[in-house]
Amino acid sequence: MTLTALDWLLLTPLIGILLLLPAALKHHWRSAGWLNSIISTCTFGIAIWVAWEVWQRGPQLSAHKFFFLDAFNIYLVVITALVGMSTAFFAQSYMAAEIVHGRVSVKHMRLFQIMYQAFMFSMLLALTTNNLGLLWVAMEAATLATVLLVSLYRTPEAIEAAWKYFILCGVGIAQALFGTVLIYFAAEKVISNHNDALSWTVLHANAGQLEATVMSIAFVFILVGYGTKVGLVPLHNWLPDAHSEGPTPMSVVLSGLLLNVALYALVRIKTLVDGSLNTDLAGHLMMGFGLLSVVVAALFLPRQHDIKRLFSYSSIEHMGLMTFAFGLGHPLATFGALLHMAAHSLTKSALFITVGHVSHLAGTQNMDRIRGLLKTQPTIGWGLLIGTAAIAGFPPFGIFTSEFLLLIATMKTWPWLTLPLVMALIIAFVGLFKHLHPMVYGEAPPNQMPIQANMLPVFIHLLLALWLGLSIPLFLNQWFEQATVIIIGNSVWSSLL
Repeated sequence: MTLTALDWLLLTPLIGILLLLPAALKHHWRSAGWLNSIISTCTFGIAIWVAWEVWQRGPQLSAHKFFFLDAFNIYLVVITALVGMSTAFFAQSYMAAEIVHGRVSVKHMRLFQIMYQAFMFSMLLALTTNNLGLLWVAMEAATLATVLLVSLYRTPEAIEAAWKYFILCGVGIAQALFGTVLIYFAAEKVISNHNDALSWTVLHANAGQLEATVMSIAFVFILVGYGTKVGLVPLHNWLPDAHSEGPTPMSVVLSGLLLNVALYALVRIKTLVDGSLNTDLAGHLMMGFGLLSVVVAALFLPRQHDIKRLFSYSSIEHMGLMTFAFGLGHPLATFGALLHMAAHSLTKSALFITVGHVSHLAGTQNMDRIRGLLKTQPTIGWGLLIGTAAIAGFPPFGIFTSEFLLLIATMKTWPWLTLPLVMALIIAFVGLFKHLHPMVYGEAPPNQMPIQANMLPVFIHLLLALWLGLSIPLFLNQWFEQATVIIIGNSVWSSLL
């Protein structure tokens, strides 16, 4: 049997897990770190190969209908592989410093690298699967992998954060399972081949025949379940603790990848519910939870003292914006949300890599004790300054463009919601820059010495985020347009444009 590019995309992280398993690598953790980076690089190369095939041939459905690639998930596959690769290289130097400082044992390094590849496999599986049941399994596998990463330091705070993450997301994912069962219950009545009753492509083609009442109840459970993984308020409590107590490479992939994939799953199922109900119920629920998340996160931002908690609340704010935009259902808002997913992943991953270097340089995550970064190590200071400006929505970065599109769509469809949205964005902006100025421009402590920091991934990500704001590439623009049609439907697209 000939293996396809998609087969290799999923097999590569699994092969990586097998290569990292030998006990001999426990004492050769530097070699294992390089192996982890090489595997992640291969995954990124294969993701480009897969994207090229989709660009040339269009959407692809595997022979057994378990996997499906289209304009909505292919660009997320590439971003997931890119962030995974750059984080793996960052993790080499970062985790080496953690061993030197005694925060991580050599024994736990192999666990970190194995769980890292397990997490990457789970994310790629969730993005490419066509089966809603397998999607749920992949999301659960990602939870289990990241729970072990959150608790890696084995401190009381890290273990508490890991348990909170496990319990909240475990309860949430159970709700998503019940919602998935309800979808199957609705599908088996209209789809003769029950083996296809959870295939998204089959469900999408028959969405108009699905029982509306069952689908509406299912979406409530799906929203609560996957919304917990997205970090929507009031289901967000696990996220700041997981970020602040876990290793920084885990924070990078959590904010840059996991939240995106959970939102992707939610939006995929929303398209089925919209087709079944022919109402805006699902969209209105997403708008409500999204706006609440933006407002609450914005209000919490100025009160933070831990730098990783600060940017974790920023992630909650941005995931709320995307959820609100997808719920709005306007072509501009949906296009903007797709752009926002890409720009946020690139920018937030760059920021958390920078924050990892900042915490090593200052010896703390407490922002009150981080000062004078531009004087001590300018590359880290500039990375934090530019990254914060990008995530706050400064032009001409991609997040400015996506937020601009969202505000225009909001003014066209729900003008009275524009004011709370703008006020929340302003408060979030103030909260970010309230802490940034003294950290970057303040007087550096006399004993603060430069460290070895690999800032290349940071500036590559920020340049890509800048490119998205200045000129969206043709292939990406076409994918965004096609994905917008998939999400809101051809009839809605025609009537609203």
